[in-house]
Amino acid sequence: MLFNLLAPLGDLVPGLNLFTYLTFRTGGAIMTALTLSFLIGPRLIRWLKTKQTHGQPIREEYLPGHITKAATPTMGGVMILASVTASTLLWADLANPFVWIAVFVMVGYGAIGALDDYLKLTTQGTQGLAGRWKIAGQVVIGALATLAAMAALPEHLATSVALPGFKDLLLPLGALFILWALVVLVGASNAVNLTDGLDGLAIVPVAIAAACFGLIAYLVGRADFSGYLGIPYVPGTGELAILCGALIGGAMGFLWYNAPPAAVFMGDTGSLALGGALGAVALMTKHEIALAIIGGLFVLEAASVIVQVVSFKITGRRVFRMAPLHHHFEKMGWSEATIVIRFWIIAVVLAIVGLATLKLR
Repeated sequence: MLFNLLAPLGDLVPGLNLFTYLTFRTGGAIMTALTLSFLIGPRLIRWLKTKQTHGQPIREEYLPGHITKAATPTMGGVMILASVTASTLLWADLANPFVWIAVFVMVGYGAIGALDDYLKLTTQGTQGLAGRWKIAGQVVIGALATLAAMAALPEHLATSVALPGFKDLLLPLGALFILWALVVLVGASNAVNLTDGLDGLAIVPVAIAAACFGLIAYLVGRADFSGYLGIPYVPGTGELAILCGALIGGAMGFLWYNAPPAAVFMGDTGSLALGGALGAVALMTKHEIALAIIGGLFVLEAASVIVQVVSFKITGRRVFRMAPLHHHFEKMGWSEATIVIRFWIIAVVLAIVGLATLKLR
């Protein structure tokens, strides 16, 4: 909004030309989302505590340490959604379709997560919204976002996938691109959701991935840098760096209250929304495969659940002591802090590897 209001006056009023710079507005989005989180956080947590007498339901098979968290309120993702959305709309170019598509996915997936959290709280159970309805909602929102993205992308990129490590090589998928996009969006959303099981475990890797994709969006949106690196040039996607900046600020603001011992959990409200936002940015910057590397921690967590389920159904035996993966290490006796910090380290290493693919052409 500020860009649309103030950038046209840059030649008339000294200083307003700053609003034409993407880097300045991205920095503004980070600080705005962080500040809003600090302002919203205490009030939201107090309100959630008054509405959630028993806090988030905890599965009985969890370790005793998790049972003690039962009184902790959930749906803290509302704080993230509010701060990120407001910050993005304040600093981004509102005429840019990519921004609206990413916000649509984030808010839409957040709404599905909020309904899931609400049902868990009102029934004091761990089931929430039935899985088939949750996936159906994600598919509908993802399909609408994909169609909008295909219309906004350049024609030669609209239904193609860029392959890391190969300069200017695109894999045309045609109509199958919609299915590919749904795998990216729904997969990223649920992978972050599965990772969100310990205090601070998911939110820091989300911030790391958002920082990486902020850089990617900036590079992809500039003809000079994308040409030098041999990556697809997608005009207009630079504005997604502002959304990524807002995600960083919102994530760090939420971590302030989610750091052990957590005062609030993000719930599905936050995890589904954050994963969806990352998936949408990856899709529109044509770096979906890079997301699987940069967000490799989320992939590992999701894969551990898939392997566990498939193995148990086929052989009747479990590969892990408990899935997702972080619970396996808890069962092995690792402390929560040890798991979280080591997983953060893994997230940093994978992010570096993912960014390295930009140059390996």
